[in-house]
Amino acid sequence: MKSSSTNKLIRGYEVVIGLENHVQLSTVSKIFSGSSTAFGAEPNTQASAVDLALPGTLPVLNRGAVERAIRFGLAVGAKVAPLSIFARKNYFYPDLPKGYQISQFEIPVVQGGKVEFFVGDEKKVVQLTRAHLEEDAGKSLHEDYHGQSGIDLNRAGTPLLEIVSEPDMRSAAEACEYAKTLHALVMWLGICDGNMQEGSFRCDVNVSVRKPGEPYGTRREIKNLNSFRYLLQAVDYEVNWQIDEIEDGRKIQQATVLFNPDTGETRAMRSKEDSADYRYFPDPDLPPLVIANDWIERVRGEMPELPSVMAERFEQQDGLTAYDAAIMTQSLATARFYEAAKAVCGAPKLVANWLMGEVSRRLNSEERSIEASPVSPELLGRLIQRIQDGTISNNAAKQVFEALWSGEGSDVDALIEAKGLKQVSDTGAIEAILDEVLAANQKSVEEFRSGKEKAFNALVGQAMKATKGKANPSLVNELLKKKLGA
Repeated sequence: MKSSSTNKLIRGYEVVIGLENHVQLSTVSKIFSGSSTAFGAEPNTQASAVDLALPGTLPVLNRGAVERAIRFGLAVGAKVAPLSIFARKNYFYPDLPKGYQISQFEIPVVQGGKVEFFVGDEKKVVQLTRAHLEEDAGKSLHEDYHGQSGIDLNRAGTPLLEIVSEPDMRSAAEACEYAKTLHALVMWLGICDGNMQEGSFRCDVNVSVRKPGEPYGTRREIKNLNSFRYLLQAVDYEVNWQIDEIEDGRKIQQATVLFNPDTGETRAMRSKEDSADYRYFPDPDLPPLVIANDWIERVRGEMPELPSVMAERFEQQDGLTAYDAAIMTQSLATARFYEAAKAVCGAPKLVANWLMGEVSRRLNSEERSIEASPVSPELLGRLIQRIQDGTISNNAAKQVFEALWSGEGSDVDALIEAKGLKQVSDTGAIEAILDEVLAANQKSVEEFRSGKEKAFNALVGQAMKATKGKANPSLVNELLKKKLGA
């Protein structure tokens, strides 16, 4: 199967993708009760009478969950509704003790907004439909129960912000970058810990295909993807499966599907419900949520500098390109690393280049986060200083970086000395070497003077060889041009 990870037509079809992301909010207690939200407790030890909807209990809204929703709405430029309504979403499932889920339907707390990101160096914008508060359900356990299933209700009532996008994405790559950007944003804002393995950030992906210019096709929803890699694989498979079905004369049936990472395939779980199937109605136990403007402004005043604002600052103050600035603000940890290294060496573009180059390469190969980098921002800044002042060349700097990364030492200057990497920048010494190179390579000299530019590079190469790569390349170029009268 051909990959749908580009933004081009796939086998003559346009891909249409929208995402619904369930973001677990970082409150210490649940959305309608005082029960703990801590992960990993013994089953059913964090489910109170309110979470179980025992007779006589009433839900009380968690103010911290509302503030986190406000923070997200402000970050994406959305409208924070002055009044929103909680509703009961009715369905039966063993891990839903009340027989309904408290959610928001007609009037959500966050309305509209947008998320901007890059796919390669191309800027994309995805419009948001809404973000609403709701409670999570429990969890069905199927392992180690001798052929039976168990129910853990610790998650029941955990606060979620469900973020719904418009169907603005046209490839698996776009969907993946959108999800990554959203993931980084909720962590940046401090409203979610972003732990996908623990279910703190989950992706439901709606996928359909159509011929260009035709109405939207029938969508299928891939549920509960907890890995960006799985998201790419699942969308790729689903797109090609839908095209195969259409090409074979079959109609796509609206359905909820699951992705099996072992086989790389999606499979239908159940027919997809519409909103009418859930029989939404306002929850009589919860009054409307009223958010005054002074509450919104107080939350705004407590927010950190947003990635988009910081990226614009990096462009204007540091001279970074829009793409480089976006990469430097892809996470709060990356931005802090960049600013700390820049403070040491005062060379923003070089810092950005190293972060996108050598640092990123090593982090990716070892599957580390930037917080776990063995080379601190201060060390990287000192290394870049030595490139700037001509002490070492770029190639030598890479050798020092590898030594720092592998733990050979923690002093840049000591490593440069120990490895004999100090660059020759003595004008007299380099001129003497160039005289010898010119005398030994008269043919190249004549070729250069007859207009062959490549001959100049050959002479530079001979000079660098004569100094065992230690001569300052820019000084070699400058002095060589003078000697050749260029």
